[in-house]
Amino acid sequence: MMRTPHVLLAAVVTVSLVSAGVRAESTNAVRLSGGITVHTVIRGESLARIGSMFGVDAATLAAENHLDLRAPLAVGQRLRIDNRHVVPVAASGGGIVINIPQRMLFFADDEGHLDASPVAVGRPDWQTPTAPFTVITKQQDPTWHVPASILRESAQRGRTQPPVVPPGPGNPLGAFWIGLSVSGIGIHGTTAPASIYNAATHGCIRLGSADIRRLFTLVDVGARGRIIYEPVLLAEVDGEVYLEVHKDIYGRLTVEPMQMLHRLAVVAALVERIDWTVADAVLAARQGVARVVTLRSD
Repeated sequence: MMRTPHVLLAAVVTVSLVSAGVRAESTNAVRLSGGITVHTVIRGESLARIGSMFGVDAATLAAENHLDLRAPLAVGQRLRIDNRHVVPVAASGGGIVINIPQRMLFFADDEGHLDASPVAVGRPDWQTPTAPFTVITKQQDPTWHVPASILRESAQRGRTQPPVVPPGPGNPLGAFWIGLSVSGIGIHGTTAPASIYNAATHGCIRLGSADIRRLFTLVDVGARGRIIYEPVLLAEVDGEVYLEVHKDIYGRLTVEPMQMLHRLAVVAALVERIDWTVADAVLAARQGVARVVTLRSD
């Protein structure tokens, strides 16, 4: 379900660390996606399921609402949900941007409108690659031609996997497929909605049913995008400094998170604007949402 399409627009600086080093960019409209809302629990929902809809880790939801992560939720229970995310710098150029540690997909159209959706990415042992890409195909009700590698994995686990899965409710690709120029990688729906906002796929990007349906209508063949790996993001929005920190799910970081943050702050000229005690706590918690770390004057 598309739960994070709204953005906060402001004149800010957003910076992020990419594989080639630190990069900063000033724009006239830098964004936070999401917001703070209240969700009322319905029958069958869990913290994990709600988190997959909104793009928030279940542990973060539990901590914010003073709940036991393992305790069942009650129908009618009200939960405070903060799913604000710093939009990566790469999204300022338009197109599709997928940030693996953030487990978010951002799409900016030619008019600057931004959609943000939680996604599932590749497992740590079956990683989604980082790369620029072009959309090369779109299919509604796709047939899944199962890759040989997945057939081998299924056989090793004692499961029988048909090599071809026709369209229908049992097709893991769901109702829509957006094929990318990155070999073997696509953006698609799912028959396992609880897997969204997890590292759970064989490398593809998996969206909830409503989100993939919307993206399918927005994106044309030939659209460009990029898959990035940025677990630490920093932004200044309307005078507030926001820090967002995620787990290094693929173990790719070569510096400590505090060192990374300091580099980002230097590039953005925000060193003197950050409350470093608060920032240290945000780095340690790695709760995966944008937190205010602005230094307050006495």
